[in-house]
Amino acid sequence: MPPHAVTSTRRPALRAVAATLAAATILTGSAAFAATDSGRPAGPPDAVQRQLDGLVSESGFPGVLASVRGADGRVRDYTAGVGDLQTRRPVPRDGQVRIGSNTKTFTAVVVLQLVGEGRIDLDATVEHYLPGVVRGHGNDGSAITVRQLLQQTSGLADYDDVLFTKAQDLIDKSHSYYQPRRLVDAALTNAPHFAPGARWEYSNTNYVLAGLIVEQVTERPIGEEITNRIIRPLGLRDTYWPGVGEQSLRGTHPHGYVAVGPGAPWVDVTDMDPSLGWAAGQLVSTPDELRTFFQALVDGRLLKPAQQKAMMTTVPAPGFEPTGEYAYGLGIASHELPCGVEAWGHGGDIQGFETRNLVTRDGRGAVVAVTGLPTGEQMLAEVNESVETALCGTDHRASSVR
Repeated sequence: MPPHAVTSTRRPALRAVAATLAAATILTGSAAFAATDSGRPAGPPDAVQRQLDGLVSESGFPGVLASVRGADGRVRDYTAGVGDLQTRRPVPRDGQVRIGSNTKTFTAVVVLQLVGEGRIDLDATVEHYLPGVVRGHGNDGSAITVRQLLQQTSGLADYDDVLFTKAQDLIDKSHSYYQPRRLVDAALTNAPHFAPGARWEYSNTNYVLAGLIVEQVTERPIGEEITNRIIRPLGLRDTYWPGVGEQSLRGTHPHGYVAVGPGAPWVDVTDMDPSLGWAAGQLVSTPDELRTFFQALVDGRLLKPAQQKAMMTTVPAPGFEPTGEYAYGLGIASHELPCGVEAWGHGGDIQGFETRNLVTRDGRGAVVAVTGLPTGEQMLAEVNESVETALCGTDHRASSVR
């Protein structure tokens, strides 16, 4: 799913929406500091807490929750803002959020595990696995490989460009149910943007097709494959694939919001149908469990060496984020932190929530989730900067430590 509602190469999904979303509603009220393990108010905020507080008081997000693992192996949880704008309840520590396009990384891992089992060939065509599915308007599944789907170099248009054409759609269509083939068929009403392999461009359509290939090969639902191959082995108790028609979050969670224009109020979209994301954006998780997943992946605990190497072989990804340069592998991106360390992650948005995350090979990791979609590049940049601060900073006095 589109990680945010602003214009960029990475997120073509909401270009038309972005034209009307130039600024966010700035909420009044002070940010809430995280609590220590003892439950007493925290001391003076550290650099990470100050950054997260600023996402509320300056950027205008309703709430923020984060999980940070330092090089020392200690995990610190942070919160800021409120978890419900009506009741003013605090943000729950490590609450459940919709993780949007981070789902793509889970889908890519399943595909690559099947490659390691000899059941999928990265260089076989989409037509080979899904005969007749990608055709029409110049689209040709026989010219697109599985690798190009995962690498975002297929040239296929994004179905979100067809299904979301105005800001109000983010609210009006939040309860709509979409079957995967409907998503693909919407994208195929447009001609491809370029020849397969010619360049990089983000498209949710690629990962819906990848999910369909998994189902064709395994004869099982993609959500079940993700659960059995990743979620259960890693012991992720709060990470799950919502069932058909399941619109409410199961566990403790903050509310999620959308603003449809400059100065517009935040609208509660916590309950929504995530099927528009499917294998590209349907999962629910928590900051801590999402960080755990990415650290397990980068540590090589989910893939065989050959598939690990394939996943982390990257191509330039201009515009993937508005801050810094990124390169894209097979469902994961690399980025050099301001402190000179290479980090890996993805990020994702869906109605109500945005997550940004990066992990490093030396064990550091950070996930920041905000409870509203950014309505401008600056808001997104500030979320990204909070992740970088968490990974490159050293002072963590205000957080809950475990």
